[in-house]
Amino acid sequence: MQTNNPSEVRAIAKEAYIYGFPMVDSYRIQYAYFVDQQNPEYKAPWNHIRNIARVFTPEDKAVQTPNSDTPYSMLGLDLRTEPMVLTVPQIEQERYFSIQLIDLYTFNFDYIGSRTTGNEGGSFLIAAPNWQGEIPNNIKKVIRSETELALAAYRTQLFNPDDLDQVKHIQAGYQVQPLSVFLGQSAPETAPTIDFIKPLTPNEQRTSLDFFKILNFVLQFCPTHPSEAELRVRFAKMNVGAGMAFDADSLSPDLKTAIEQGIADAWAEFANLKQRIDAKEVTSGDVFGTREYLKNNYLYRMAAAIVGIYGNSKQEAMYPIYSVDSDGQLLDGANRYTLYLAPGQLPPVNAFWSLTLYELPSSLLVANPLNRYLLNSRMMPQFKRDSQGGITFYIQNESPGADQEANWLPAPKGSFFCVMRLYWPQPEALEGRWQQPPMQRV
Repeated sequence: MQTNNPSEVRAIAKEAYIYGFPMVDSYRIQYAYFVDQQNPEYKAPWNHIRNIARVFTPEDKAVQTPNSDTPYSMLGLDLRTEPMVLTVPQIEQERYFSIQLIDLYTFNFDYIGSRTTGNEGGSFLIAAPNWQGEIPNNIKKVIRSETELALAAYRTQLFNPDDLDQVKHIQAGYQVQPLSVFLGQSAPETAPTIDFIKPLTPNEQRTSLDFFKILNFVLQFCPTHPSEAELRVRFAKMNVGAGMAFDADSLSPDLKTAIEQGIADAWAEFANLKQRIDAKEVTSGDVFGTREYLKNNYLYRMAAAIVGIYGNSKQEAMYPIYSVDSDGQLLDGANRYTLYLAPGQLPPVNAFWSLTLYELPSSLLVANPLNRYLLNSRMMPQFKRDSQGGITFYIQNESPGADQEANWLPAPKGSFFCVMRLYWPQPEALEGRWQQPPMQRV
């Protein structure tokens, strides 16, 4: 280490942990998705798309707060050898789809989809930060990633269970090709094979000093952004940097303790932010987005990874969270709650909205006798309305009765929270003129 000052090491450890948490957690997920073929969450090799022609269930455990409205397609992008070309088919206008492009920092660096590029189809080139090459005429858009590895998360709207075959047909039309294959040319020399290291578990990430070893590995694929040059110099004092050797076992007891304290300080900082999120002072829309949008607010980026890694930028989707009831008390399945949508007061969206329930502390979907994990706008015809045309949702552990079961979102017996999703929100929601309806204890 370049410094033996425990107080300085503690400060750097806190800063580097906040900075690196989403990157280390994302690496854990992408290792499961694209590297570890024995993992039940494995999808496909890098640069090969995997279509998942179903929605998420409680059996899906890799990603916190999974979206169960839209069947996913997953694509890990290794852009080191050459750009990749993503081709999408023409999709009917009323069906929402999106391809969220996420770099190793977990910034949403761009989108392809209904909102941004339309449903007419076409080919899009995704390039590494340092790629220099000619752009083919038949490419609709060139999109650059800040990092050499990236993730493309496809979402294709499912209207109802009978619509699954049509979603499968659309997914079959998603194509991924190296630029040389797209052009019918010979391939360039292949980049070296990556010797991926084993990630930490979610629990280990919270306290293990090997966290910084994982971060150093990930940083190899992240060319330094000009805005972070000074930050990287500061981190290097603690042997945190691209390919640097961080060896916790070689540290003196004082320095090891200082780093452990720095990690604890980072979690204390997050806890303070979580209070602001629960108080609605900071919304999910504030913590997901591009580097430019987040203005390098690394604490927000850490919070985004914890509350729902790979969440959309607010222009694509907003996620009002229900973690407390209207009295400020944490939600618990020992109680019963209602959420009322007044006539003419549905969430304002161009695509669709949903309300999904997750148990704590896992932030995963909840197994229940109805196999129902959400309520959404495509279910409107089945919801029971009152005499004024309003809709009351029942969020509780026991059935509200057969006559109200269409409006029931089953809850676990213990702690839980809910996420409302507004896909392609209208200006009323984006500008704060729409208020999410309260969750009331009854």
